[in-house]
Amino acid sequence: MSLPQEKTYTIDDIYGLPDGQRAELIDGRMYMMSPPSPYHQEIVMELSATIRQFIKSNKGNCKVYPAPLAVRLHADDKTWVEPDVSVVCDKKKITSDACVGAPNWIIEVTSPGTQSRDYLKKLWLYQNSGVHEYWIVNPIMKNVQVYFFDGEEKSNQYSFDDEIPCHVFGGLAIKMNDLLD
Repeated sequence: MSLPQEKTYTIDDIYGLPDGQRAELIDGRMYMMSPPSPYHQEIVMELSATIRQFIKSNKGNCKVYPAPLAVRLHADDKTWVEPDVSVVCDKKKITSDACVGAPNWIIEVTSPGTQSRDYLKKLWLYQNSGVHEYWIVNPIMKNVQVYFFDGEEKSNQYSFDDEIPCHVFGGLAIKMNDLLD
């Protein structure tokens, strides 16, 4: 007797969701998304604003996109993620409805319901898709795990009290406690 086959989902299934329902798609598996908390949104907003201000003040060409921005990392219809913050430096990757290809920098603000996806599935996915830097902000533990994938993978963990250097943008360091009330 064979095991039942798990359904493989595509981007068409994402578009077929009821209005207001959000989900991510990783290798054909759908993950439903709950509405974020106000604290989660505050973190996303403050990080986005800080990064955007740094880019503008340094006359950079990169753009900062807070969620929900559809990111299609592969040229297939089985992967669609909505990182909390995406920094894209190649304008050709932005289409009318998505980022097609890997952003330079992705930030995920994790919650108890998304930790295994953020720390395992997305870490592997982003590392193997061309993302240069990946931050996982954990508001419960008050820490940030930073992965830098250019060349040899490097990983460091920081507390919200630490100055966290950004590898994609030299000169940018973020102290989470300075951003949050």
